[in-house]
Amino acid sequence: MSLTVVGSIAFDAVSTPFGSREKMLGGSAVHFSLASSFFTDVRVVGPVGDDFGDDEYGVLHGRNVITDDIERVPNGETFFWRGHYEYDLNTAHTDDTRLNVFGDFRPKLSDASRDCDVLFLANIQPDLQREVREQCGNAKFVALDSMNLWIETARDSLLKTIEQVDCVLLNDAEIRQLTRKPNLVQAAREIRALGPKVVVAKQGEYGAALLTDEGFFGLPAFPLETVLDPTGAGDSFAGGFVGCIAAHGGEDLSHETLRRAMAYGTAIASYNVEEFGTERVRRLTRKEIVARVGELAQITQFADAPLALRG
Repeated sequence: MSLTVVGSIAFDAVSTPFGSREKMLGGSAVHFSLASSFFTDVRVVGPVGDDFGDDEYGVLHGRNVITDDIERVPNGETFFWRGHYEYDLNTAHTDDTRLNVFGDFRPKLSDASRDCDVLFLANIQPDLQREVREQCGNAKFVALDSMNLWIETARDSLLKTIEQVDCVLLNDAEIRQLTRKPNLVQAAREIRALGPKVVVAKQGEYGAALLTDEGFFGLPAFPLETVLDPTGAGDSFAGGFVGCIAAHGGEDLSHETLRRAMAYGTAIASYNVEEFGTERVRRLTRKEIVARVGELAQITQFADAPLALRG
């Protein structure tokens, strides 16, 4: 199966209570593609500047990510984000954003990228997401991410785009904001009524929740003693989730497959936060992922035999 992701490729400067980095590889398309590359062939689409060099390409090539559709803009600078976290690592505080080449980004997809089986529309302007979706008419499964900025400034366009995808992945606050409903289950059902078969609510350190025709499924985050940097965790989760679906052919949306995808996304995201940026995921192995998925299964099992209650 082939998977195409369209989104940001960035340099991040991040400070947390546990350390900092002044310039590290980041961006939604990068974190997603590294995670999804464990499951299938991945083509990444996004713009970079002259400052994006062999070392950065090397990280992607090290996971066999196909970079042919990365657009290198002459005399340009790569998208840059600076932010910090306090002890509440669920909240990122933005200190500086420089769109640079990303500000004029118009996705240019090769024939190979357009002919994908699975498509992930990472967090970019909804009009651009829709343009890409319309180019990839043969995709069997299409998933979308977004953010509060587009909900606030381009809500109608985002809703129109959501109508054309199979899966929506947003954090729980964004789902409530988009639907204007305080109850997460009701909000997710409202999004599904627009057309998507699958809605995933990312909940940071509390895990993620899934809502489909077959019902509701929740999974906690993997318990960690060391968390250094949550940047890119949501995109890593999405990469594992969508990549696992791609490994199942892109058309199997049974509850069993989606639960498995949730587990793999959760496991990869848990490795992502153990170090800064892509440092941990670029060294990650298949064996480590499988082991953590197994541990996750153990800690979420409980005795389901009915207990005789009094009264």
